[in-house]
Amino acid sequence: MEEEIVDDRAVVTHVPGRELPPEDIVVVAPPSPPVLLRLVYLVAGIGLFVTALGLMKAGATALIPALEGSAFTDNAWSTLGVGWLGACIVLSGSPVAASALALLDGGAIDRTQSFTMLTGSRLGAAFVVLVVGVVYAVRRTGTSGRRAPISIGILSLLMTAVVYLPGAVGGYLLLDGGLLDGLDVGTSPAVASLTDRLFGWAVDLLAGVLPGWLLFPAGVGVLLAGFSLFDKVLPTIGSNRLEDRADAWYTRRWPMFVLGLGVTVLTLSVSVSLTLLVPLVAKGYLRRANTLPYIAGANITTLVDTLVAAILLGNQDAVRVVLAVTLAVTAWTLILLSFAYPTLRRLCLGLARGALRSPPRLAAFTAVLLTVPLVLIAV
Repeated sequence: MEEEIVDDRAVVTHVPGRELPPEDIVVVAPPSPPVLLRLVYLVAGIGLFVTALGLMKAGATALIPALEGSAFTDNAWSTLGVGWLGACIVLSGSPVAASALALLDGGAIDRTQSFTMLTGSRLGAAFVVLVVGVVYAVRRTGTSGRRAPISIGILSLLMTAVVYLPGAVGGYLLLDGGLLDGLDVGTSPAVASLTDRLFGWAVDLLAGVLPGWLLFPAGVGVLLAGFSLFDKVLPTIGSNRLEDRADAWYTRRWPMFVLGLGVTVLTLSVSVSLTLLVPLVAKGYLRRANTLPYIAGANITTLVDTLVAAILLGNQDAVRVVLAVTLAVTAWTLILLSFAYPTLRRLCLGLARGALRSPPRLAAFTAVLLTVPLVLIAV
């Protein structure tokens, strides 16, 4: 009997003199580390992961001018493009969303422009998942092994667009119709992200030592180290085992939707909650077809930190802007998952497969993603 080692798994390929049928191929996972050691790997991996995202955001932010330029905020379409492109460039939607509220509070833009800039920040926020997926894919061998992590970025972007673009229409009607004008929310103590409290010091330390231009590549290096630790935590799961558990909770829409809600509330970062899917899918722990409800849930509770920022500003219009987006997106998401989920899944998976069919198609997908907001800014 001969074996071939594929992706840290021992796969029995054939017995000399006799070919094994596909159903007799045995997949043997390597022994898992002790539970305590895996817990250490998990905490350290999350710490490196959050630190890497912070470094990449800080480095990317240093590469663009401030968003307050009047040429970029002269109408609602321009602010939509600014929010979208800004989130793509800084690899996070939260700073751009907070900027939309701060500009509203300072009188630089009106309520409608703040609304569209906030919406745009959500459309571009998932770009970091595509970037992380590409980084993760570079470390893997084999076409299928490289497609899986990149596909999570594409699915995140597609799902966000499907939810937020129609949802923005409903939110605008709520806001413009004055249905939230009677709402008055008081101030609240500052609420910091749990991950920022635990690991933000590392980002501050490195940002104070390294030059600005080095922060982004340093973040990529830290990200690779974090993924290496995640690989030690996550067991390698063969496809047969996943097929045998087709009715598991992680294959059903509502448990995954609630999980996406909860993880994003815990981290207060959609960048963290969505990019955690990359190693899970790449290792075969989750199927990408089952991640759409999780992404949908994450796209709702990602607005929690923005709502807190609005409350801390003490600006009631800022609070109404965030609530208009949140209510409309939540309602539209529930409608899609309840009545159109099979069609939605086929559509998103089909588009993702098309974009991954060749490198030029992936490049074209990315180019469209960055060109559309530029056109909106120019309007």
